[in-house]
Amino acid sequence: MRLFELSDLLERRQDSGSLYLEFLNVSSMRLGIYELAAGSVDPQQPHTEDEAYCVISGRGSIRVGDEDRAVERGSVVFVEAGVEHRFHSITEDLTLLVVFAPTGESESQLRSGSTESSR
Repeated sequence: MRLFELSDLLERRQDSGSLYLEFLNVSSMRLGIYELAAGSVDPQQPHTEDEAYCVISGRGSIRVGDEDRAVERGSVVFVEAGVEHRFHSITEDLTLLVVFAPTGESESQLRSGSTESSR
């Protein structure tokens, strides 16, 4: 078992000087903390893995593809691999738990024990 305390993760993220701190990376998922200040611009690009954001605190909006939604504490957003997405209109500092998981192809490779990509 691995146990993480949010207060420790937030301190580590701040000390890193980066907006994002990855704190777990195993074969089936990656976990991180992402923080965006009120009024800031989200610089991220689409990812190669499916992703979920759990809003720990703050308020703003997220644009996924051509759809906009408001988010706040308790919101959970799923974004498919490769889809353009970005937080915007951040009115209160956002703190997000980020979960990356393999796409369906990678998941089936994990189940079959294959480490080679399909040709």
